[in-house]
Amino acid sequence: MHAFDVLGDPVRRRILELLADGEQPAGALGDTVRREFGISQPAVSQHLKVLREHGFTTVRAEGTRRLYAVDPGPLREIDAWLAGFRRFWTPPLAALATELARGRRERRLRADDTDERTEP
Repeated sequence: MHAFDVLGDPVRRRILELLADGEQPAGALGDTVRREFGISQPAVSQHLKVLREHGFTTVRAEGTRRLYAVDPGPLREIDAWLAGFRRFWTPPLAALATELARGRRERRLRADDTDERTEP
């Protein structure tokens, strides 16, 4: 299974989003995913298994709990593949940032000009 096939499922993407904040027990992940997607515990377990088997997560035992965490390796591979396409969105985003900064500057200058005119 290709990395994009693994990430093509919204449940698996959500699990990775939850894990982006740090390690979590399988039970907590399951509770959130079951509530948000209305799927069974066995279905959540299957998604966790796919993520684990394809290297997107690691799992470690702590007593009776299983703690999951993101393994960044496959995500780095996806990022490297996407690097060839960044040229399509990086310049427009940089131009947007420039326009936003220009607008903030103009509003600040107008506010300063208004303040100067209203001072006694």
